[in-house]
Amino acid sequence: MFDTRPDRSAEVVLVGRSNVGKSTLMREFTGHSVDTGQRPGVTQRPNHFDWASEDFVITDLPGFGFMQGVPEERREQIKTDVVQYIEEYAPNILVGVLVLDGNAAVEIIDRHSGPETIAHDIELFGFLQDVGIPPVIAVNKMDKVDDKDGELDAIAKRFGLHPPWKQWQDTIAPISAKRGSIQPLNDAIREQLQAAGREDLFQFF
Repeated sequence: MFDTRPDRSAEVVLVGRSNVGKSTLMREFTGHSVDTGQRPGVTQRPNHFDWASEDFVITDLPGFGFMQGVPEERREQIKTDVVQYIEEYAPNILVGVLVLDGNAAVEIIDRHSGPETIAHDIELFGFLQDVGIPPVIAVNKMDKVDDKDGELDAIAKRFGLHPPWKQWQDTIAPISAKRGSIQPLNDAIREQLQAAGREDLFQFF
């Protein structure tokens, strides 16, 4: 299921819950349409986009969490597959973009956090760091958020990034993919690419 990756040595991956806008963001990056839908769980296998002449691929990994009509067992398998994919290709992945729904992220994280549990978004952020992939948090659907700074500060705090969020602009990028407003994310990705000595990939962001 996950063995469709093109043979490219440099990669940027998009990860996150279902229905947060990863596929729409992929379309913004590549200019090519990928399957998107109102129903969570449209993407159940990786979408890869590579350029014939470039040693580079962008990958939209399947979402996790609630997916309408998808059995629990299949959802858990997708989550496992995503983790294994990231582990396997960690040496090649230059940036891991964790996409959140800015309108719902705080509520979802709080609902899934407790003394014995950690929200999967937080877990994934830490996992990317653990395997040596610089994470960037793309806070999507910001056009629907009223108190933007307040919401972004709350998100930063939950990821262990001391507010105000504005001091973390290389890690937190407020965007609205559907409206084509993704410049803060491009800037954050470029920061990480520059740190990796891969300014040649700026052309894609």
